[in-house]
Amino acid sequence: MKKVYLTVLQNQALTDSVYKMQLKGDLSGIRAGQFVNIALDGLYLRRPISVCDVEGDVLTIIYKVVGKGTERLSAMDGGEILDVLTGLGNGYFTDFAGDKPLLIGGGVGVPPLYYLAKLLIKEGKKPTVILGFNKAEEVFYKEEFEALGATVLVSTVDGSFGIKGFVTDAVKQVPEYSHVYTCGPEPMLKAVYNATTTGGHYSFEERMGCGFGACMGCSCKTKYGNKRICKDGPVLDKEEIIW
Repeated sequence: MKKVYLTVLQNQALTDSVYKMQLKGDLSGIRAGQFVNIALDGLYLRRPISVCDVEGDVLTIIYKVVGKGTERLSAMDGGEILDVLTGLGNGYFTDFAGDKPLLIGGGVGVPPLYYLAKLLIKEGKKPTVILGFNKAEEVFYKEEFEALGATVLVSTVDGSFGIKGFVTDAVKQVPEYSHVYTCGPEPMLKAVYNATTTGGHYSFEERMGCGFGACMGCSCKTKYGNKRICKDGPVLDKEEIIW
């Protein structure tokens, strides 16, 4: 964990409620699947946001406006300075990927898979990426994943874009995969767990207090004992998950 001050470069809307922010500063040591914790004036708790991408000294985060903190983030302009804790969580590891990893993201669970996909492709892997949304108006980052060279499938619950149904319906159209990396709401993760046949790494979304393991507020039970989502996670091995 490291405390840094990052400068907002840009902050733009991707959909009605989802924003992309780029920040510049010292980003050494950040891994795919980790998150940052952002302090905002007047709010007691920091806001945890997953890492979407790191390119040199530029960090990309994508967040959904759901409360006071993210609403304040959405109103920020270029040049503003943010107090940020970086390098939080264990992140994803590419060692287990195999040749044809399957990446599955739902809603704001999509962003952390982008940096992972970029790293996997640099290693010569051929990832397939499934992006799940409720409707066409919510779809984002499809073209960005395709630009990396990934095969991309999109599912929407109402069928207004791509495959009609859930991400598990899209999984049925993937003939072969070597490992699963996924991030999204818990009901989606459980459905992916039941619908896939290989090992996997599951990134959980959880309300947090401190964000670095001190308060124990985000603890969960696993087959190997209690773990803190913020420090021992947010990524858990499929084999250790208890639903």
